Amino acid sequence: MDSIGFETHDHSSCIHDCIAAVDARCKAKGLQFTPVRRRVLEILLQEHRALGAYDILDRLREEGLGSQPPVAYRALDFLVKNGFAHKIERLNSFVACTHPGDRHAPIFMICRICDAVAEVHTDPTKGELGAAAEEAGFLIERTVVEAEGICPKCQKAQAA
Repeated sequence: MDSIGFETHDHSSCIHDCIAAVDARCKAKGLQFTPVRRRVLEILLQEHRALGAYDILDRLREEGLGSQPPVAYRALDFLVKNGFAHKIERLNSFVACTHPGDRHAPIFMICRICDAVAEVHTDPTKGELGAAAEEAGFLIERTVVEAEGICPKCQKAQAA
């Protein structure tokens, strides 16, 4: 399993690589990666934390890219539908996907203090869930697991 969100990394490279991957995937699939969609993804990538649609809309409004909720929701719908972002159901918010466009089963670890989100990938057909599904004759197509807790940075802050 690999994750991103809690560890220190080259953040500008992280943003650049993700935007480039999404741009390439859109070109390959004939999808329109409009300036608003690109900017919404950039906003999500700026911080590895969950953002609500209205938080995103506020930033778009400040930049003159739109002031009505459908602007943000349409961009978010496109990003989620195409595997470039995920909706965090627990928070009714969104995060950029750390492996955009790849088919995977993410597990989200959400810090209840700072809203940082780490995305870890797993195989839902393995482990207890996979065994239970197999026993029931069930074919897992999609899973979403969200765990709430405290990230390493906030744990350190609490210990100080």
